[in-house]
Amino acid sequence: MPSILDRLAKEIDKISGKEAELDKTGSDLDLKKTALKKSAVKSKAKATKTDENSSPMQELMEDDSIKFPNVGDVVEGRVIETTSNALYLDIEPFGTGIVLGREIKDGMGAGKLKIGNKVSATITDVENDDGFIELSIREASYEKAWEDLESKRDTQEKVATKVLSANKGGLLVEVNGISGFLPVSQLSSKNYPRVEDGDKNKIFNLLKKLVGQEIEVRILDVDRVTEKLIVSEKAAQKEKDREVISNLKEGDVVKGEVSGVVDFGAFIKFFPPGVSETSSEEKKLEGLVHISELAWQLIENPRDIVKVGSKVEAKIIGIDDNKISLSLRALEKDPWSQVEKKYKVGDVVKGTVHKINHFGAFVYLDKDIHGLAHVSEMAQLFPGKNIDELIKAGEKYDWKILSIEPKEHRMGLALADKSAKGAVPAGRQGSASGGKAKKKEEKEEKPEKAEKKTKEKKIKEETIKEKE
Repeated sequence: MPSILDRLAKEIDKISGKEAELDKTGSDLDLKKTALKKSAVKSKAKATKTDENSSPMQELMEDDSIKFPNVGDVVEGRVIETTSNALYLDIEPFGTGIVLGREIKDGMGAGKLKIGNKVSATITDVENDDGFIELSIREASYEKAWEDLESKRDTQEKVATKVLSANKGGLLVEVNGISGFLPVSQLSSKNYPRVEDGDKNKIFNLLKKLVGQEIEVRILDVDRVTEKLIVSEKAAQKEKDREVISNLKEGDVVKGEVSGVVDFGAFIKFFPPGVSETSSEEKKLEGLVHISELAWQLIENPRDIVKVGSKVEAKIIGIDDNKISLSLRALEKDPWSQVEKKYKVGDVVKGTVHKINHFGAFVYLDKDIHGLAHVSEMAQLFPGKNIDELIKAGEKYDWKILSIEPKEHRMGLALADKSAKGAVPAGRQGSASGGKAKKKEEKEEKPEKAEKKTKEKKIKEETIKEKE
């Protein structure tokens, strides 16, 4: 390690070499040279007073003319050597610094930093046993990394990152050497795992396929205190999608493929108008068909209507920012447009109970037209009876049409058979009336039987008198 005298002499040579270029500042150079020479003499005098075990670092620290940094201070150095176990920095004018241990193994030093690179580091020991200034690149760069993440969050700058691993909730990534998390909900439509039954193990298997891939994300949340970093691939894709979506308009008809089916509807991926179907999958957009837009009839399970991989045509019915709403039923004829030609208010028709809930029963008159028998109507017809005591899902009954609202796709119904003590399924009224007729006949037969018995009694009494 160069001695303090050698370093001072070197500094004097540097100043001397520039004297010719600095004619106007010659007096300043003389003053600097004088100050450096005095410092060298002073250091040499101190060196003679120190014992033989004094190190050059100790001598430099005792020099009052130079302010030596303390533990925790951040200094800048130039990389002069890298090995698999250490990184050496020239920290002028204080000496050579060394970075050891885990930071090298983690790739913070060797491999990422080259000879000649300048880097900031935090002093952890002003002089170790080998006479080096011990440094930490991680500690200094760690704070800078968080500051950079906060800046990227505020500016919504896109960041390229590599997927390190996956779990059932999302992906683990790294930005600026700091671990972050990308939730499943923040994946782009391209990478979002569409699993019909929502099985977490199936989702996990799809997520694992993304490990090792490089993706583009935006930073959603940064908290250096809790070391939390949340990123979003979906947010990074928004700008790109928004540009393409701007060319779409409501009413456009697109051809696509069902990419996923969930309880509330189905997702469809499609090439925007003007893009060839032979283009890469990345150019596809994705829209949602809500369960109510899959078909005109009531739907309990979207999977009964569409399947993943099915080729479909859909109409764009809404565009909100980068969200596209689609409809399948909009391309089909509305059966309610002709409903008043088939059904009239006051008609009594047969209908099958589709579903019963707390406010009434949904009844299908045919495969497309349905009505609601409100629970209040049931209560008026059959006071004291619960709706599920009167009718059963899947059974067919006679219903009276109370109202028809074609535009709202609504129809009001009421059970037509009020004479029954309980609701009697259509087609069974005959058996019920037959039973009543039988009871009536039995009531009518009773007086005749009584009269017959009376006659028989009289005949018997007269016979007895005659014998007497």
